Amino acid sequence: MDCIIIDDEATARAIIEQLCLEVPDVNVIKTFPNAIQAIKYLNQNEVDLIFLDIHMPDFTGFDFIQTLKKPPKIVLTTSDTQFAIEAFEYDCIVDYLVKPITLSRFEKSVQKALSLSTMPAQSEPSTTESLDDNSGNDLYVNIDRRLIKIDIPSIYLVEAKGDYIYVKTENKNYTVHSTLKKIEDKLPNDLFLKVHRSFIININKIVDIEDNSVLIKKDVIPVSRSNRPELMKRLNLL
Repeated sequence: MDCIIIDDEATARAIIEQLCLEVPDVNVIKTFPNAIQAIKYLNQNEVDLIFLDIHMPDFTGFDFIQTLKKPPKIVLTTSDTQFAIEAFEYDCIVDYLVKPITLSRFEKSVQKALSLSTMPAQSEPSTTESLDDNSGNDLYVNIDRRLIKIDIPSIYLVEAKGDYIYVKTENKNYTVHSTLKKIEDKLPNDLFLKVHRSFIININKIVDIEDNSVLIKKDVIPVSRSNRPELMKRLNLL
């Protein structure tokens, strides 16, 4: 993967560049001390991956991402852990590395970026499925040329990953070749709510809410700022 490094600290850029040299799958094309220079470069060039610092003078890492029409995969590099939840709001962000970065953690991050480039999302059991139709409280998915019925109230979470979605139920998980929009249209609005561009939750299955995240079963799901007011409206608050 061709990559660039954006960090206002020369030492940090050098460290990440050295880590890249230790990983054969990464090729550093350029390094930049600020986001403005990187934007000018990306206007005329394409890369597969960006290692991006969050805290930079005048132009933060998140500001930089919002300027890109088609951002490549991005790994955030920072000494600050408080932006992890906000990072979930960006589909292009594949990992969040906290400085100082170890080689083993860096390698895992690169492998994650590589796997997202080449592999479709899967759940257990691993099968190829497609969303078909729903009737009443039932949703049907096509598995090996068979229509499998899912009880809609048993669904507690739907997650989008690339061209696939995970449908998690009380008893079984499914990998569906579909879009989040398509399944959102088939789920009852009084029971389900899209809380993030990649997540739909069953509001009856919420265990806990803290800051900008909800706990559904054992899954911690980010809630985007734009969807949080609607979530609050739907809750039976005391």
